[in-house]
Amino acid sequence: MTYDELTDSAPLVLVEFYATWCSHCKAMEPIVQQVTEILEGKCKVQQLDIDLNQEASDNENVSATPTFILYKDGREVWRRSGEMPGSELLEAVEQNF
Repeated sequence: MTYDELTDSAPLVLVEFYATWCSHCKAMEPIVQQVTEILEGKCKVQQLDIDLNQEASDNENVSATPTFILYKDGREVWRRSGEMPGSELLEAVEQNF
């Protein structure tokens, strides 16, 4: 599946670009897991390791990890890098239902 196919695979898609060696990504792991469970059936959540998906991260100008990008109908509608509370991540998605 290409990145464009991924972002078009559901009405709402949240992509997290992360790295296994990133301490901020590790801190976000339980938060992302919880948000994924809350959003089940409402938003597709996809995590992409930047080291394994370098072309996609380069094409999306990802310069920090974690970087979260929300797509609505295949178009980027929100982006944020770094650690954040789960409520902020959830609110960004819910505003686009």
